[in-house]
Amino acid sequence: MMHTYSIVARDPLTGQLGVAVQSHYFSVGSVVPWAEAGVGAVATQSFVRIDYGPEGLGLMRHGMSAQQALATLLERDEGREVRQVAMVDARGEVAVHTGSRCIPAAGHLTGAGFAVQANLMANDSIWPAMKAAYEAASGELVDRLIVALEAAQNAGGDIRGQQSAAIRVVAEERHAEPWQGCLFDLRVEDHPQPIGELKRLVRLRRAYRLADQGDELVAAREFDAALAAYARAADLAPEVIELRFWQAVTLFQVGKEVEALAIFREVFSKEPFWSTLVPRLAPLGLLPNEPAAIQRIVDQVATGPDTATSRSA
Repeated sequence: MMHTYSIVARDPLTGQLGVAVQSHYFSVGSVVPWAEAGVGAVATQSFVRIDYGPEGLGLMRHGMSAQQALATLLERDEGREVRQVAMVDARGEVAVHTGSRCIPAAGHLTGAGFAVQANLMANDSIWPAMKAAYEAASGELVDRLIVALEAAQNAGGDIRGQQSAAIRVVAEERHAEPWQGCLFDLRVEDHPQPIGELKRLVRLRRAYRLADQGDELVAAREFDAALAAYARAADLAPEVIELRFWQAVTLFQVGKEVEALAIFREVFSKEPFWSTLVPRLAPLGLLPNEPAAIQRIVDQVATGPDTATSRSA
């Protein structure tokens, strides 16, 4: 059983497709949400039949609309009256089914390019609250999907409470392989406040994407752009010390030694083990392969500001 509330949607501006879900069920993200770039998104729940996810995407991948795909799968399913399934395709067409034997409160609503659906809810205001919240929200698709989940919880949510949540957002462009083009694929398996934890993971995912961009820009020797990406990543996730470390590495690499040493000093004060990594980077070209330069960095362990500044001069 997978009693839950969820939303599937297509962003009309970016073409991104997404699905988000919360349930009092362990690891809801391994069952309910499905999405493929340039194809569609699916939520399969209630007395769940997982087949609606991969098979629904397969039918849409081969040209069926969301409505055609859902109708085809429902026709094959003798247990359709205990299912709740929603689909959105790459054109923004939506299809949703709430079987007559889904446990109440249960229902769904659709809007322009999205559908909200819920079953085993505390009351019948859950899915209307999701619809209103999503339509009023702004920002990226991933943020608007979470706003819908928050609205559901604030309206009463799953009658059993909270446990897990998940979100998957994919790009507009179709890729050669179905696992490509994924922008967010995050799961909270078991948590007292899974939606809040999901929001935290979205923030971290954004930070790490920026760090990845920084790595790519360093490889292309576009150092100013790389530094900007690393700085934005560190601002988004200041608790992740590693992001500051790589920012310092790039600063040192491009000759901004004073700034780099200040950050190295900050990093080493919080997580000293990073200093042991420094000598390993020089032979790879990530830091100057000069013993004196490497020593100036390593010396930032447990040094004061005055000492560190004199060494960098």
